[in-house]
Amino acid sequence: MAGAVQRTEAVRNIPHWIGGRRVEGASGRSAEVFNPATGRVSGRVGLASGAEAEAAVACAQAAWPAWAATSPLKRARCMFRFRELLEAHSEELAHLIRAEHGKVHADALGELARGLEVVEFACGAPQLLKGELTEHIGTGIDSFGVRQPLGVVAGITPFNFPAMVPLWMFPIALVCGNTFVLKPSERDPSCSLRLAELLCEAGVPDGVFNVVHGDQVAVEALLVHPRVQAVSFVGSTPVARHVYAGGCAAGKRVQALGGAKNHMLVMPDADMDLAADALMGAAYGSAGERCMAISVAVAIGDAVADALIERLAPRVRELKVGAGTDPGADMGPLITAAHRDKVRGYVDLGVAEGAQLVVDGRGLHVQGHADGFFLGPCLFDRVRADMRIYREEIFGPVLCVLRSRDYEQALELVNAHEYGNGAAIFTRDGDAARDFARRVQAGMVGVNVPIPVPMAFHSFGGWKASLFGDHHLYGPEGVRFYTRLKTVTERWPTSLRAGAEYAMPAMT
Repeated sequence: MAGAVQRTEAVRNIPHWIGGRRVEGASGRSAEVFNPATGRVSGRVGLASGAEAEAAVACAQAAWPAWAATSPLKRARCMFRFRELLEAHSEELAHLIRAEHGKVHADALGELARGLEVVEFACGAPQLLKGELTEHIGTGIDSFGVRQPLGVVAGITPFNFPAMVPLWMFPIALVCGNTFVLKPSERDPSCSLRLAELLCEAGVPDGVFNVVHGDQVAVEALLVHPRVQAVSFVGSTPVARHVYAGGCAAGKRVQALGGAKNHMLVMPDADMDLAADALMGAAYGSAGERCMAISVAVAIGDAVADALIERLAPRVRELKVGAGTDPGADMGPLITAAHRDKVRGYVDLGVAEGAQLVVDGRGLHVQGHADGFFLGPCLFDRVRADMRIYREEIFGPVLCVLRSRDYEQALELVNAHEYGNGAAIFTRDGDAARDFARRVQAGMVGVNVPIPVPMAFHSFGGWKASLFGDHHLYGPEGVRFYTRLKTVTERWPTSLRAGAEYAMPAMT
């Protein structure tokens, strides 16, 4: 019957990766992995017990002393080989992403490209880990600072970027001399397993990188484990808040990136065609399952809003939705039936709240994929700030257009929101752009750039309820997060002896 889940595909077991080898799950618990385009079960992944998480941490701890003692140059050479393997296997990895996440092939390759940039940055470990030296700070005294690894660190990553987000974490952690335990999303786990195999092929020793699949049981085990020194997390804000609180209570360093409601202001002087192009890709790319998706367009004045809707509506209706294997598809399915239904529920709610549904994607049917988790793109106009579809993160192909009387009201709207991940402005006015970049309360800002994800040699992270912790992901912030500073002050014996000193040393 239509809508029923079919299970005719060969179902494979997806193991953990512990101590440099595949390890079948032994907890007795598992989860189904779906192909979102067909709705069929393609795999079954074991959900780790606390004992299995403990085994991964134990392997990482055993491997840490030798890995930390390995020179940064040798660690970087492993990362160089890993980079080459990622490029050589990019089509294979994109296929894994497409099969379990559902995104179209070009988007899967784009995800890999953004992850690869961080690997390339990590290859500069010898430069990144250079310390500072001050010679002769006092008579016969030198002082220098070094950055040293933490030990075993863990990463908990979301379903929407099964390759990119792990690649934003572990390459920097590893080249800094840490060992790593990754807990990827159980919804699309296969890519992380393949990354582990490629790391092994690149020469990373057994136990340095481990993958434990699981749910809350595995997360909690990593949060409280005394050998885990730091936790990186990307996901929803409620879980990010929990991970941050739990990790800090256990004495760990934590960076927890949460949800978003990214705004794009469109000024009256903006190029409307350019703005419409930007909104199409930023709102509907990857079916809106991006923490940096633009889900709110704020039009400055009714004339701007009308011009935007006039350009957007026909293009949204013509957007081609299909399986990731369809080379002509612009957008694929959502990750699960439950998430599709949740997003569709938000569209129902928006109608009930009084927003104008200009394009309704709820009735979409993709030929040959009746059981896939598809939802067509939706476009709302005349959304108000008190509506839940504005206040809450939808994480789907739904764009809300708000109308603001002027720039100041629009900026106040952005700054009043709970989230502060990313924001953008489209304008030809340099004064307006500069003022927006300075005053907007968001961690990443775009000027005529709709998705301002920083390059790997900068750092990624939001403000307010979009980030818990002091450090952003990757770039210089990533190096600081995965290392700790040690300052050494040294003096070598000389023939001059001044005797014991009881006052605070002044280094004169």
